[in-house]
Amino acid sequence: MIRSDLNPLGSTVRRPKVCAVSYLNTVPLIWGAVEGPQKYEIDLSFAVPSVCADRVAEGIADVGLVPVYEVDRLGLGWFPGLGIASRGQVRSILLVSKVAPDKIRRLAADSGSRTSVQLARIILAERYGAAPEIFSAPPVVETMLENADAALLIGDAALAIDPLDCGLNCLDLGDEWTELTGLPMVFAVWAGRHGVLTPPLEASLEASARYGLSQLDRIIESEAVRRGFPFALVEQYLTRQVQFLLGPEDEKGMQTYLSMARALNRDPAGARPAR
Repeated sequence: MIRSDLNPLGSTVRRPKVCAVSYLNTVPLIWGAVEGPQKYEIDLSFAVPSVCADRVAEGIADVGLVPVYEVDRLGLGWFPGLGIASRGQVRSILLVSKVAPDKIRRLAADSGSRTSVQLARIILAERYGAAPEIFSAPPVVETMLENADAALLIGDAALAIDPLDCGLNCLDLGDEWTELTGLPMVFAVWAGRHGVLTPPLEASLEASARYGLSQLDRIIESEAVRRGFPFALVEQYLTRQVQFLLGPEDEKGMQTYLSMARALNRDPAGARPAR
């Protein structure tokens, strides 16, 4: 899916359609495409992660920032060097509960990222022996807990909760995953159908991310104000808790997660990186 547009010089260019996510943790990845040199190389739109996956699967977008569970389920390829990952505490994937983790029977989940829902199932099963009923709910913790023992919050909704001062049991699922496996957790990657995963598009996305990482001070300041988060929270999150450049250990963590998710769902499908 390609469209023709005019760049500032007036010439016609062809730009791949890229579906991104408006969470705080994606801003460095897309900064070059929004504010920098890659602005006229990519046709950017926004949706929650699960919708990005659907748009890629339906051919509405060429490439999207897709939850890794959906990459695997849909048989998509991906660019292995970029994504959203954690190596320990991630802060933006929280499971908050009124009861101890092993007592959770009903879990209300923000279904924006199916990867996080599967991760919650894995953590609860492997670490706490719990297998709750899971249902979708809007990401408002008070409403979610009216009909559930626990709530799964992702992205900015999780960042708005103070784990130390919310009066609830709180599990950081990035930390829980690393405690369980000793590996990083990869939540989402740039993924698409194999025919559109071209070297020029990979180069544009990588350049956009590297431009964003070079502008972190500006991003932290502007996003703290725009989203109403404390500066210190945004700084720690974007510089310490979330990772954007992925390597072999991250891919090992991703494959371990997918293997466990397949076993949990009895799904033998596999995913293949674009190399």
